Amino acid sequence: MNTQSVLIELGTEELPPKALAGLAGAFADGVAAGLQKRGVAFAQTSVQALYSPRRLAVRINGVALEQAAQKSEVFGPYANIALDANGEPTPALRAFAQKNGLAVDALQKIADAKGERFVARSERAGSLTVDLLPEVVNEAIKALPIPKPMRWGNREEQFVRPVHWLLALLGQAVVPMTVLGLKAGRQSRGHRFHAPAVFDIASPESYVDALRTNHVLVDADERKAKIAEQLHAAAASVSMQAVLPEDLLDEVNCLVEWPSAVLCQFDAGFLRVPHEALISTMQSNQKFFPLQTPDGALSEYFVGIANIESSDVAQIKKGYERVIRPRFADAQFFYDEDLKQGIGSMAQGLASVTYQQKLGSYADKTARIATLEESIAEQVGLNKTEARRAAELSKADLQSRMVGEFPELQGIAGRYYAKAAGESEAVSAAIDEAYQPRFAGDAIAASKLGQVLAIAERLDTLAGGFAAGLKPTGNKDPFALRRNALGLARTLLEGGLDLPLNDLLSNAVVAQPLQLSDASAGNVLSFVYDRLRGYFNDQGFNEQQFDAVNAVEHQSLPDFAKRLSAVAEFAKLPEASALAAANKRIGNILKKSANEAAEKVSEDLLQEQAEKDLWHAVSQLELSNVPKLQTRDYVGVLQALAGLRAPVDAFFESVMVNAEDMAVRGNRLALLRTIARQFNAVGDISLLAT
Repeated sequence: MNTQSVLIELGTEELPPKALAGLAGAFADGVAAGLQKRGVAFAQTSVQALYSPRRLAVRINGVALEQAAQKSEVFGPYANIALDANGEPTPALRAFAQKNGLAVDALQKIADAKGERFVARSERAGSLTVDLLPEVVNEAIKALPIPKPMRWGNREEQFVRPVHWLLALLGQAVVPMTVLGLKAGRQSRGHRFHAPAVFDIASPESYVDALRTNHVLVDADERKAKIAEQLHAAAASVSMQAVLPEDLLDEVNCLVEWPSAVLCQFDAGFLRVPHEALISTMQSNQKFFPLQTPDGALSEYFVGIANIESSDVAQIKKGYERVIRPRFADAQFFYDEDLKQGIGSMAQGLASVTYQQKLGSYADKTARIATLEESIAEQVGLNKTEARRAAELSKADLQSRMVGEFPELQGIAGRYYAKAAGESEAVSAAIDEAYQPRFAGDAIAASKLGQVLAIAERLDTLAGGFAAGLKPTGNKDPFALRRNALGLARTLLEGGLDLPLNDLLSNAVVAQPLQLSDASAGNVLSFVYDRLRGYFNDQGFNEQQFDAVNAVEHQSLPDFAKRLSAVAEFAKLPEASALAAANKRIGNILKKSANEAAEKVSEDLLQEQAEKDLWHAVSQLELSNVPKLQTRDYVGVLQALAGLRAPVDAFFESVMVNAEDMAVRGNRLALLRTIARQFNAVGDISLLAT
């Protein structure tokens, strides 16, 4: 099979950086899918999305020069319609054959449930790939995820940005096509300033090198690696360390075609401003990379990535330093003004700020959080006064100018202002830590006081959200209840806080100005456990194991986690499958006859040797498991169950549970109930049965 490489490049005005990688990937996937749909073979692993701010490109190797042979199968009339009484073709059959370009005797017969019918089968040579590519590319362009396409000039075409050139090659030959009003050629364009002249691309294989020669790194991975290399080199030149957040690195990678790192410096006097504010404005507003000292402190150095290799770097450096100064000056002004106001005054102002129409002001929310935190603090042995103070100040920074300008600094700003007001280190840290985890993968609060405040905050948010009818629907979750539920669960679990979640939620529900029904309170609990399913699934636990533990009473989420680990270990035992099936069988029997079971097992009524052996084994197991359950040695409890396999199997093989003697039957049912109690001591083992 003859093959060639395909290269498509669409040249544009600068594309939106946050959307660029997604657009490029979708374009490459669309072209590949279009070829595959049409039966054009290609090297599946060779599909490469190439892009820069001014172009979307895709290169695919090993593309067949024509489609595979195109087979068709068209079903026609059944024999009772297609043939007359003499077995001759009817007009219906002749019309079917003519429609499909075949003689009647060229038709084939197949049989199905309704009888024999005629079928027209044909095969034709596939189309040339060069003839299919225009449609493939146009389809891929139309399918791109562009929420708001634009028009430019007096043209009818629409795209995310104005388009300027189109390159389309199959091997060394140009593919004739028109896309978005552009006729394809072999010309591309390099860097806007370093290489503004158009130039020819000889083949798809030479594309990346040709662009590099013209000061464009079109391979995004190569460009990203170059940026990181330059950042590290610039940092090392002043004995600093570069801070490289992945999302910022990706965004900057979509802003430049020929990256050039420029080392800059700001007035060290700004370092008295909360460092998080400085970092935020550098990264979010200017796309600069802060540099840290070897011990992790913010330095006065930063690096900007220019899209040009300037002959006068000093001018670019001067421009970067000039543009950042007003932002830093604003942050410094906000900080100083906030310090003058003081965090206590900010807290008092929360009474005038509405949290939610049905749930009152932020002052009301803070009061509820304080009550909850005080109660939780007492349970875990923390200072109640300190806990209440942390809660009272937890939302105060929402009244600060700093948070008004930098919303992402909620809690962080509060920590600075609390320390400045002379609050304890524990209280100050808790105000910040209460927002953790802030995002997926973020750690929970480090201190116990921070964990308790985080729990109280999320309890109130969840209870209030459900009370006000704000339960998430679809993609809508305006109060971030899903994130809060997972944050609550993670804090309890990873903090090792042995607190009954049901009781915590009940207290939070009672504190709301709108009262939930008991059923609705249960819904909040179920909502949290729904989030836990995904959490534990990510840790390798399956649905059956989760359901097994969720089906029985447990004291807390840390207790739940210990039980889940034990159930997962039990599932690995060779006896697990048989015991799970036996427990399921026992459960089904008891469901039908539970009212017939005796109150307790009477040894005098045990007749068969198998039931006597089983009763002895269960009795011994029950005694040995009491101290294990008290110490939460759930692995030991479940491992001990393995010893029941033989007597359980023997029991079901030789003992009739539903004996005619009602006393004997009730006794045997009581025995099964005792066994079930042992099986379900850690989790409902029957749910492991497949």
